[in-house]
Amino acid sequence: MSDTLIVGASGLVGRLVIDHAAGPLTVIARREIADLPRQHRLIVAPPERWAEIIAAERPATLISCLGTTIRQAGSQAAFRAVDRDLVLAVAEAAKRGGATHVISVSSVGATARMGNFYLRTKGEAEDGLCALGFDRVDLLRPGLLKGERAGPPRLGEGLAMVAAPFADALLHGSLRRYRSIAGNTVAKAIAALIGNEASGVHIHENDAIRALAD
Repeated sequence: MSDTLIVGASGLVGRLVIDHAAGPLTVIARREIADLPRQHRLIVAPPERWAEIIAAERPATLISCLGTTIRQAGSQAAFRAVDRDLVLAVAEAAKRGGATHVISVSSVGATARMGNFYLRTKGEAEDGLCALGFDRVDLLRPGLLKGERAGPPRLGEGLAMVAAPFADALLHGSLRRYRSIAGNTVAKAIAALIGNEASGVHIHENDAIRALAD
């Protein structure tokens, strides 16, 4: 058993966190993960069982890299079920098991007061995490994530990545937080946050994420 447990490990950022973590991780996933480093332990189970498993594992730190798209999920309701409901269910279970620290990947612009459904859902998840009473909450809000994803290509994201260098060059000052960022950089930042015992809610946007990764 390790002190740190990760969900969402099959996605772009989650897979890279596994590579960068200095210590052992307990990885919960719905299917096998190829080439998992030997220091980590994999538990394969359907998402419906993750909460009970996490509560029993009693990790000190939970890392959530959960996330999908409305297109992949198939509907707004299905998207919300992952990006808000499942995020909060596993976090509540970790807290019930004694966890004091949660690290979660959100999105730049996330706020529960936003009219945009995607950003409102992310903001609701953030608010829910903060309300659970963890000693420390780290919320990472990257812009467009760059990197090779498993599974079928996402046309919209592919086009956005092509345009990203040009868009990034136009984003200065307070708009820098909307710049694209490598998934590898986000993963390094998460790895750097593991074991941080300072309390409070900490929001990390693009420049702060890069600083942590360095």
